[in-house]
Amino acid sequence: MDAYDIVKKARDVYRLSTIEMINGLCTGFIEIHGDQAMKDDKALIGGIGLMDNQDPITIIGIQKGYNTEENIRRNFGSSGPAGYRKAERLMQQAEKFNRPVLTLINTPGAYAGPDSEENGIGEAIASMLTTMSELTVPTLAIILGEGGSGGAIALAMSDQVWMLENSIYSILSPEGFASILWKDSSLAADAAEIMKLTAPELKELEVVDRVIAEGDEEGTYSNEELAQQLLPEIKATFKALQKESAEERVAKRYARFRKF
Repeated sequence: MDAYDIVKKARDVYRLSTIEMINGLCTGFIEIHGDQAMKDDKALIGGIGLMDNQDPITIIGIQKGYNTEENIRRNFGSSGPAGYRKAERLMQQAEKFNRPVLTLINTPGAYAGPDSEENGIGEAIASMLTTMSELTVPTLAIILGEGGSGGAIALAMSDQVWMLENSIYSILSPEGFASILWKDSSLAADAAEIMKLTAPELKELEVVDRVIAEGDEEGTYSNEELAQQLLPEIKATFKALQKESAEERVAKRYARFRKF
């Protein structure tokens, strides 16, 4: 596949979603609503659950819809200021109660409408980055589909960042890149080839730590199978991170992102 084929796969509405990951990873999930300031942003889901019925975890993720009606309700996976402030509230709560934080990313970017700008989307993302950089609990981010612009990086300043093999991670969409560089969005496929936005390319550049296979020689995993395969790996990663001191984790996270 060329890069733009992967872009199209990353945008598939039937890709593994935040809700499916939550259902596959934990039991007794309690969703937390609202940012205590504006509203409850439906594009961002966050709450607390138990892995293997015993290990508490905070999970925060962007959720797209499976049809037009749900996509409108979820704002097509583009969260606004209230969503990122809700995520920040959940991270601060996780810090208080010493729970690891898992973030799940599938967004074309933060919502860029006038009301989003008026209510401080830039400040909300900046505040999220500050909060994530200072967390002393273990953190892991997984890019499930699209990892677009500041809307993605706001949830990805983690101890480790993983990508599914057919996901993408970039400063903006190939269409946006082509429109800015060549004034022609129809050249998106050419833009995708030079943007280095695929998982293997970003792993080679050390932007991400790991690429997760979406299938094997027998075929592509179902969403349920993929979530189940990720469970032991996520648990093992959090267990390994917990063996490090909080100071060591924060220092490594700082060094990791400063090198870019």
